[in-house]
Amino acid sequence: MTTLVFGHKSPDTDSTGSPIIWAWYLNEVQGGDAEAVLLGEPNTEAAFVLTRWDIPKPRMIGDVPAGQPVVIVDTNNPAELPAGINDADIRAIIDHHKLVGGLETKGPIDITVRPLACTATILYDLMGDDTAKMPDWVRAVMLSCILSDTLEFRSPTTTAHDRAVAEDLAHELGISIPDYAAELFAAKSDVSAFSDAELLRMDSKEYTVAGKELRVSVLETTSPATVLSRKQSLMAAMTDVAKEDGADQVLLFVVDILNEQATLLVPNDLVKTLAEKSFGATVTGDTVVLPGIMSRKKQIIPALTL
Repeated sequence: MTTLVFGHKSPDTDSTGSPIIWAWYLNEVQGGDAEAVLLGEPNTEAAFVLTRWDIPKPRMIGDVPAGQPVVIVDTNNPAELPAGINDADIRAIIDHHKLVGGLETKGPIDITVRPLACTATILYDLMGDDTAKMPDWVRAVMLSCILSDTLEFRSPTTTAHDRAVAEDLAHELGISIPDYAAELFAAKSDVSAFSDAELLRMDSKEYTVAGKELRVSVLETTSPATVLSRKQSLMAAMTDVAKEDGADQVLLFVVDILNEQATLLVPNDLVKTLAEKSFGATVTGDTVVLPGIMSRKKQIIPALTL
């Protein structure tokens, strides 16, 4: 039976690209039978990468049948995976996030979780000498994932190893990292075609803080003013999105890639309290700027408190 390889819901570049990379490796190097799939529409940057390198978009799935062999990449959180994941045959987990718990497997499996900025960097390491067999399009996807997750090395999650791998890949491809990263971030920043609800769900993850179910959304952009010009309608949409998704509150952090700061929308007293307790901020209006905040994984989620 074909092994399905997928990342988390609301797929970003790493959760779109890493399944493609690993399915290539399982098929072409390991001689297996694997297929990369998606759990939702890729975001604008991920869609750009597929188009830029002429890669067919993987098919989307809503759930997995019982007994389906799967490899999970870029997450280990059941809330970000298909409802039937614990009835599937999980063969491996490859991730760079904290362990959440809740996944069950049919037996012992390979689990690789490393403190790196990007899942694709881990895949590079796991391949070892077989990275020499990668065609250019696989190298390009891998480079795209690393530049995206590290925000071109600006994110505090970036390690020297992530950077070294990216620089090696760029050298092999003959690509200028600053020029290509600018292309990625321009695509990431073009959100004009998306509704407010779509923006709130585009890059979001679910977390529980002090008994409150939070949907923590991040929009990374080189043009924060474009997103913030919609703040009133975005805050209005938060109520319906939270209700539909079973959350108590949606948080939206607009990350300014170039100025290395985030702006949090503050629609009510709950978010005001959260901002002040979590980040030591003083909130006087419906937004608050958080200097130096770039990473949901390393800076936002660990800080959240009520």
